[in-house]
Amino acid sequence: MLTVRNEAAFLLDWLAHHRAVGFTDFLVFSNDCDDGTDAMLDRLQALGLIVHVPNPGPHPQGPQWAALKHADKHPLRAAADWVMVLDIDEYVTVRVGDHTLAALFAALPGATAIPLTWRLFGNAGVVGYADQPVTAQFTLAAPRILYWPWRASLFKTLFRNDGTYRKLGVHRPRGLDPARAGMGCWMDGSGRKLPEIFESQRIFSPFGRDNYALAQLNHYALGAMESYVVKCDRGRANREAAPFDMAYWVERNFSAEADDSGAALAPATRAERATLAADATLANLHDAAVRWRRARFAALMADEPWRALFGRLMMTPPTRPLTAQEAAILIGYGNHAKFDP
Repeated sequence: MLTVRNEAAFLLDWLAHHRAVGFTDFLVFSNDCDDGTDAMLDRLQALGLIVHVPNPGPHPQGPQWAALKHADKHPLRAAADWVMVLDIDEYVTVRVGDHTLAALFAALPGATAIPLTWRLFGNAGVVGYADQPVTAQFTLAAPRILYWPWRASLFKTLFRNDGTYRKLGVHRPRGLDPARAGMGCWMDGSGRKLPEIFESQRIFSPFGRDNYALAQLNHYALGAMESYVVKCDRGRANREAAPFDMAYWVERNFSAEADDSGAALAPATRAERATLAADATLANLHDAAVRWRRARFAALMADEPWRALFGRLMMTPPTRPLTAQEAAILIGYGNHAKFDP
């Protein structure tokens, strides 16, 4: 399940990757689009590749929460074997076998929920937006073991649609059926069984350990500096979340380790992408979205506040990962979670 606004330039690459990884059905909601995202989704639906549900406002709690409520009642959600809620900058990445969901399920027999921890991919000094897959452009990421910020340990949950949960959530399913409590098996991206509290609570993985041995969620939250400015202009899908700004950038701009895991499925992804591009209507819509993105950035540069943000991005170096000792001080003050490196 996906919610999008003004992200048509990234949509075909995202869809090609997730078809290659093994997702078979896509329920996509769109709202307030200016770049042709909604038209592209309509075309993908006509081709039988997705189900598109327009999600016009107003959205008192934000468009994403409105979409989740609609999705809870959708036939596609009811018919699914497994369900996952994703954003356009999140790429499911399997590190075992043939790098597909089938390989992940085989590596985690008995799992009913698999929380995939974010691995944050930094900007790596890329200034200009390019019409290339983010998995190829951005290959520097946060350390495999990152102690701070705690948001870096957030996960998205791939869960079996067996009636245990009544509602979808941004990071995890909600509405645990009391009759099924204690019957689930939550296993993390390194194959460890998680404590029972994860069945009903928690949206972030335990700190101070490697959660990526079998699978991870590659989070390309920043992209090129030009793209980030346009992203800030678009705004957040969740009204309750803080706005995109320099704080968001600094907390995610890690370029400490090379990670080319996004390339594991490159041949299959390229084949899927080529199939999509073979449709002339889709290809034209994609090209129009690329032009819109570049034109929108140029328009924003006419205003001093946006130029100032762009300048700050260029002046800010990659974020320094904190040591375990430094992070322990922060976690001790905030008491967000038990710190056990």
